[in-house]
Amino acid sequence: MGFEIVTETSSRNANVVAECLRSWNPKTVVEVIEFRGETTIVVPRELLRATAERCCTSANLQYNLLTDATCVDRFPAEPRFELNYHLVSIPRREKVRLRVWVGGNDLVVDSLVPVWPGANWLEREIFDLFGIRFTGHPDLRRILLPDDWEGHPLRRDYPVEGYRDVPNTGELFRKSSTP
Repeated sequence: MGFEIVTETSSRNANVVAECLRSWNPKTVVEVIEFRGETTIVVPRELLRATAERCCTSANLQYNLLTDATCVDRFPAEPRFELNYHLVSIPRREKVRLRVWVGGNDLVVDSLVPVWPGANWLEREIFDLFGIRFTGHPDLRRILLPDDWEGHPLRRDYPVEGYRDVPNTGELFRKSSTP
């Protein structure tokens, strides 16, 4: 009754997206990963914004919706951080993920707010919890934690108890010499 059955087309999707990006700039696609019907395209950090603009504006791709941006800390591996941008092409009914690797000593990536304004709060959350800075972001400040919070709590090397002063308890917790 007017409903269209959508079938899995991930390998065709990966080929179309990767080939379109490669024809635009051969250095854009570092790797294409297919896993459980999902396509991930690894992009060099310096080409992230240009690749995102191409995904959004290309008539062949039309990825007009950024649904999520996430970060994974792979500590102690290097490059340490993995940024994932989940894109949807509403007209084409397809999804793809752009992935960028970020080293632990250079935590700066171009903001995608100029491409998809909805990236604003997603990037602020990643900044707040992981400490990655986004060049060109219009309002990069903490979104979940207080401004005076020390560190970034979703990093794998963040102390379980957090950074905090332990008050001097004096005699209260001193061990007794008697059993």
